[in-house]
Amino acid sequence: MRTPVLVVGAGPVGLTAALALRARGLPVTVLEADPEGRERPGSRALFVHRETLRLLEGMRPGLAAEIVAYGSTWHTRRTLYRGREVYARTFPARAPSPTGAEAVRATPFTSLRQVDTERFLLAACEAAQVRFAWGARVERVRVSEKGVALSAEDGRSWSGGYVIAADGARSAVRAQLGIPMEGVRAEGFHVVVDVADIPGAELPLERVFHYEHPGAGGRSVMRVPFTGGFQIDLQCRDDDDPEAFGTREAVRRWLPRLVGEGYEERVLWVSTYRFLRKVAASFTDPERRVLLVGEAAHLFPPFGARGMNSGIADAAAAASAVVAGIATGSARPVEEFAAERHAAAVFNSAAAGTALDHLRPRRSVRVKQRAAAALAPVVPWCGEWLERAPYGPRRGAVAGAGRTY
Repeated sequence: MRTPVLVVGAGPVGLTAALALRARGLPVTVLEADPEGRERPGSRALFVHRETLRLLEGMRPGLAAEIVAYGSTWHTRRTLYRGREVYARTFPARAPSPTGAEAVRATPFTSLRQVDTERFLLAACEAAQVRFAWGARVERVRVSEKGVALSAEDGRSWSGGYVIAADGARSAVRAQLGIPMEGVRAEGFHVVVDVADIPGAELPLERVFHYEHPGAGGRSVMRVPFTGGFQIDLQCRDDDDPEAFGTREAVRRWLPRLVGEGYEERVLWVSTYRFLRKVAASFTDPERRVLLVGEAAHLFPPFGARGMNSGIADAAAAASAVVAGIATGSARPVEEFAAERHAAAVFNSAAAGTALDHLRPRRSVRVKQRAAAALAPVVPWCGEWLERAPYGPRRGAVAGAGRTY
């Protein structure tokens, strides 16, 4: 089957790429290795940033407003150090609450589980008449100056003028092209837990970062709300045993010391992860027919919410490049996409590294954190530094990008 554009991967980035192409009138087929109706447990990516909402609203009017109406936006950020508050800021809530397009313009971010974000995106794709091929695990990629041919394990095949590869960290498309990932893997691991609210006894709607939490044996902890519950991220030490912290049984033991009794019965999902900071050597192939986006192109630690948001920006840029390439018959739009989004990924990787240096600090940095915590009551800047540093720089100059996400 030949179509102008193929998208590989039906996660949030691939679905966004398909929506962006349909918004420009191009037929598109999405190939997904998993079967239709798959279940994807866990919150995974939580944040949808303002810039991302605006991109989505431009592709499908009303989509971002739906996401905002469902998601949660908290107005308080709180930071503690060894049980003592060193920073807190509450932003005024807007009243009355805006709706529709005004809600999108007024919302700095919204928080919901990735499975819910994907649900909204999939419905929007179906309404936009995106075609899907489920259970289509790509195993072969052949590129020529005229287009790309894809073959799946089950014998099905597709061809198109361009392919947008959004097939994740273990991208089969990237592997077939022989494009390496460059970067580092950090030591140590984190445990991430989704917890459902206790009806009528919900925790305050605020994001809390706690350095060296006494209830966690001096390990740092972050709590982030999402619609219907919250996520706990526990930073383990390099010599911690994953079985002692990262199993459901282990979580049931330590969770009450962080959020109170009763939540050990409300655990929805448990996972462990290690920090990876890697960027593909190139975001396109020599023929400029395949465009890598999302985790097929880069891997970042979750602090700073750079993964899905930067991936959606990749998808929007890739769709624009494909449209321009078809219109002009030139490879230049894809070359510009690859350069721009690679620069953004390098910036985000460096910013994530800055955050990681703060989260897993050398002794000298730990001394600075301790001193800042002691001075925070009389020197507000110290508390602000402790608040900002775990997430890394938010923005930076990226030539031609207009955004770093």
